[in-house]
Amino acid sequence: MARRKFPRDPAPEPATDRRIGRTRRLLHDALGALIRAKGYERITVAEILERANVGRSTFYTHFRDKDDLLVSHIHDMLRAFPPTAGSPAVAPAERIIAFSLPFLEHIQHHRHLGAPKMGERGRSVLHEHVRRILAERVTQDLGAEEPGRGAKSGAVEPELLAQYIASTFVLVLHWWMDRRNTASAAEADKLFRTLVLPALGPP
Repeated sequence: MARRKFPRDPAPEPATDRRIGRTRRLLHDALGALIRAKGYERITVAEILERANVGRSTFYTHFRDKDDLLVSHIHDMLRAFPPTAGSPAVAPAERIIAFSLPFLEHIQHHRHLGAPKMGERGRSVLHEHVRRILAERVTQDLGAEEPGRGAKSGAVEPELLAQYIASTFVLVLHWWMDRRNTASAAEADKLFRTLVLPALGPP
């Protein structure tokens, strides 16, 4: 009689991966708290380490400096948003810009916890990294949604279109952050969609 086979339990997450994930979360949380408390420009790596209770050697194993830590947080934030790629219920153009509202809502949530004090340099660093990361993401999404787009007659090259979408989002983000609490995340998202959806073509 054949022995009945039962499904194997999923392999447990390695302890090392869990420790790395926990360390990164502690550092991200410490950076966010310090930005709200004293402003990005005035933060030192030593202060981040003290607040997160993380050693200097551990920090530099993962990050070059506080700017690199900020970039890591942006990447993690984007990965946390529910993916829409491949969903037949959502139009291709909508899938490509699906990051907008969750991103803005995330920022709005943290603004309610305390107004972030980025300063001019901090805001410049934040916006430049957001623009670059989004341009890379949108370029990939455009290729997945419509392979060979740039080769079609009259089609905008994916890289150029991605740069336009990312730069427009940063422009709207900058405008929205300057308005403090006078506009909601949904209103900022609506403005962004109004500006970029025509460039993505018919739904």
